[in-house]
Amino acid sequence: MYHNPVLLKQSVDDLVTNPDGTYVDCTFGGGGHSREILNRLSDKGRLFSFDQDLDALKNTIDDPRFTLINQNFRFLENSLLMHSISQVDGILADLGVSSHQFDEADRGFSTRSNAPLDMRMNVMQNLDAKRVINEYGEEELADIFYYYGELREARKLARDIVHHRKTKSIETTEDLKKLFSYIPPHKVNKFYAQLFQAIRIEVNQELEVLKEMLVQAYNILKPEGRLVVISYHSLEDRLVKRFLKNGMFEGEPERDIYGNYKKAFELVKSKAIIPDEKEIEENSRARSAKMRTGIKV
Repeated sequence: MYHNPVLLKQSVDDLVTNPDGTYVDCTFGGGGHSREILNRLSDKGRLFSFDQDLDALKNTIDDPRFTLINQNFRFLENSLLMHSISQVDGILADLGVSSHQFDEADRGFSTRSNAPLDMRMNVMQNLDAKRVINEYGEEELADIFYYYGELREARKLARDIVHHRKTKSIETTEDLKKLFSYIPPHKVNKFYAQLFQAIRIEVNQELEVLKEMLVQAYNILKPEGRLVVISYHSLEDRLVKRFLKNGMFEGEPERDIYGNYKKAFELVKSKAIIPDEKEIEENSRARSAKMRTGIKV
């Protein structure tokens, strides 16, 4: 199976308020969310879905209301303008790596398989995990591990990599894992999940891309249009939460003499929606999911 969509009903319930409207699915993948959105639309409704992964194109939907755009969602605004769309009723983004990308061993996303160091969501781009690990400087690697993987031993990890690659290039996921055989067994799974996450975020520029998408989403949403975002780790969720609160990623908005500021969105619910136990049991990758929905003010 390509991908089991997370929080399917909850996300589409929040998203589709006008069956005649125009909607965007920023992360098409296996098309699970897109198909459910189309089920809620009338003959007048339209759906534009984005995916930069060439594998996702195999899942395209034969429906006159549907358009699949083979692009990174950082090009959301311009790509829609090329289809004569300047405003939409709702935007959904289910972030993170699809089950398919994890399960395809040669993509290098999984910590369980020995594969070339790749981790590219778009296999046409030049930067891959091998270049990051073998070419980035020690300080740069340490920052990536610390900020994107939240690894406290980031400096030691970077130092070990730079020392090893002086004599031999680090080519595969197993080559990389062997460098850290000193990690205690009870911490291994979490450690490699954090390490691989950090490298993957750098390879795909995930946080910068997310910021660009959120700003563009606000620009093209109609008043009272809805933005639904499902994130899978605290770095993403923090950005989404702040942006939905005040349209900013850092700093504080200007306030009037009464202490009020102009809101970007009204939240549908004050707390993030998380999957129930049944969904987590059926799809373990839903465990870390958090969904937030904002209505453009």
